[in-house]
Amino acid sequence: MRWMTIEHYQDIIERLGKMEKILKEKQKKNDLIFLDNQEFIQVMNISKRLAQRWRDSKLISYSMVGNKIYYSIKDIHAMLAQNYRKAKNTPNTK
Repeated sequence: MRWMTIEHYQDIIERLGKMEKILKEKQKKNDLIFLDNQEFIQVMNISKRLAQRWRDSKLISYSMVGNKIYYSIKDIHAMLAQNYRKAKNTPNTK
């Protein structure tokens, strides 16, 4: 299993923020912002297969309309927060 670095996590949060800002301009209600599957895999920098595994294992909530999959921005933030691993405090060695 490949662990996410703090830099990668922060990059994802930054990209989500940018995507959220763009989507807020398109949608009126902040709590109703969704990404489709393609947008989700681009923001998270993952494969379609990994997104499918996350859905199958119930790691991420989603909505499905016909064959189209959508993820709530709130659910993406919640998934990242639930899986956040704080780094150990390491002594400053100079």
